[in-house]
Amino acid sequence: MAKKKQVKEKSIEESLWQSANKLRGSVESAEYKHVVLGLIFLKFASDKFEVRRAQLIEEGKEKYLEMAAFYNEKNVFFLEPSSRWSYIIDNAKQDDIAIKIDTALHQIEKANPSLKGALPDNYFSRLQLDKSKLGALLDTINKIDTQKDEATDIVGRVYEYFLSKFALAEGKGKGEFYTPKSIVNLIAEMIEPYEGIIYDPACGSGGMFVQSIKFIENHNGNKKNISIYGQEYTNTTYKLAKMNLAIRGIAGNLGAVAADTFARDQHPDLKADYIMANPPFNQKDWRAENELTDDPRWQGYETPPKSNANYAWILNMVAKLSDQGVAGFILANGALSGGGEEYKIRKKLIENNLVEAIVILPRAMFYTTDISVTLWIINKNKKAHTRKIGDVERQYRFRENEVLFMDLRQRGIPFEKKFIQFSDENITEITDTYHNWQQVDGNYKDVPEFCASVTNKEIEKKDFSLVPSKYIEFVNRDEQVDYHDKMAELQTTVKSLMQEKAQNDTALAAVFKKMGYEI
Repeated sequence: MAKKKQVKEKSIEESLWQSANKLRGSVESAEYKHVVLGLIFLKFASDKFEVRRAQLIEEGKEKYLEMAAFYNEKNVFFLEPSSRWSYIIDNAKQDDIAIKIDTALHQIEKANPSLKGALPDNYFSRLQLDKSKLGALLDTINKIDTQKDEATDIVGRVYEYFLSKFALAEGKGKGEFYTPKSIVNLIAEMIEPYEGIIYDPACGSGGMFVQSIKFIENHNGNKKNISIYGQEYTNTTYKLAKMNLAIRGIAGNLGAVAADTFARDQHPDLKADYIMANPPFNQKDWRAENELTDDPRWQGYETPPKSNANYAWILNMVAKLSDQGVAGFILANGALSGGGEEYKIRKKLIENNLVEAIVILPRAMFYTTDISVTLWIINKNKKAHTRKIGDVERQYRFRENEVLFMDLRQRGIPFEKKFIQFSDENITEITDTYHNWQQVDGNYKDVPEFCASVTNKEIEKKDFSLVPSKYIEFVNRDEQVDYHDKMAELQTTVKSLMQEKAQNDTALAAVFKKMGYEI
């Protein structure tokens, strides 16, 4: 009996994405994501509103049904009748549905000050979407049952899945609003944001904040014990981040408007306990020649060169770390060995004992570029101390004058055919190694082609280069190969191929002969 082919069941995220993406038509992915994610937000806000409304009725408080305060006190957005999902669905096939959606989003933002600047502004009517496609998209979004399982963050999952798929769709040179999930997860597991202030100076769609909250929840922490601060330059991405946080009930200060972190720092006095960031790679001309030359953020260091913002990002984060603060951020590999002002800044960062770990990542992890990148860990407290993270107690050893180098280029698993991501096992291996190195009796050992603990003196001997391959032991596999064994193996393979070719030639000649065309 023929074996029954197993059909893999699609997740709700996959099904929704396929349905929604089919309706895209001629709309660019970069535009379409704001349409889809805006509607997901509207559906989520409306569902939460209806649940709260039903509670008020059940409690005999009908006279308060149209009072915003009775919704806001439960972290629910108040919606006017024409802002509710039911109204939008009832009018989904009307000619003016795009205007109705824009009006609904405008009303929600107006009635809820915490959403100021968060929602798409006249986006739907400006795009002039095909009416039937928009109606069908509304039907697709309508299938998201946000109340199906209250313990599962359905909307958050769908929102994150769609962000990643849009970043994949936009591809090289775009999609910078999204940092691949396994990288964000790795940073969170290494710096362990548990209590205090979290900051991201280039926050994109807010993925670092979402992962921080997940980390706290996974370690039985209280998300009320953290405060979130961020900044984002691109206005549409700023809105994505605000919606991303609102959907998950996370309060955060992303600044009054979207703005350049260097030219208009919206958190000038901030001192953060944790910084997580994936700033733009190798950003050129981030300031004019005579601009920001005496900015307080570079105090004690050279002014970062205008030709590349890498060290401006580093110093911005160093300036905003508290005395106990730790930062994990991604930069292009060029920052590990650049000359000129970059060299002088890097030398001083090492001499000031701020660099804790340099972790080189595999290629093809980012959807926007295939350049090699590095995770930097900067730590302002490398002294011996004890810290509790949920049920875990870490006993850190004194490790000033030391840096851990890690090479992860042999780690990772395939993702979406041409990309690489870390598996859960990879992340456990990497973070265990890092935390073992940090701690007293952590049973850490250097491993060839993976990790090496190096003193500042050794780094000085290499002229303050932070390229991991200068410190991590290399295994020369060629030296371990037996020449005669290898040639014998090759001889067998070639012989087999030649025999196979001869059989094929004979078979082909026989076919032609049978057809009356002997070769």
